[in-house]
Amino acid sequence: MELRILSDKVIGAAMRVHTALGPGLLESAYEACLAYELAKNDIKARKQVECPITYQGVQIDAGYRLDILVEEKIVLEIKAVERLLPLHTAQLLTYLKLSGFKIGLLLNFNVTSLKTGLKRIVYQL
Repeated sequence: MELRILSDKVIGAAMRVHTALGPGLLESAYEACLAYELAKNDIKARKQVECPITYQGVQIDAGYRLDILVEEKIVLEIKAVERLLPLHTAQLLTYLKLSGFKIGLLLNFNVTSLKTGLKRIVYQL
């Protein structure tokens, strides 16, 4: 599935979750419900995917996890914060760099409208 179409489907699923739950819950609740919504729509998603660091040619598990990996193509970083900060964008960019994936979605569910809590990021070397 083309990445743009897939990311649009993921955003639609995230909007359905946000509409149903609203703001104010923990990240883990949105993560679980979004994973369920994706599966319900036949979109493969894995939660808490290990993301090792490669340091001096050695892979080291430092405890980093991708919140959700969609179709082995798109990294989702789930937030439930007052507002997105540049640090959140940097975090997702680092996850993309470490994992080798090119597309990421930063989703902040602690907002009135998910449109204001959404950021699509393309990582290019």
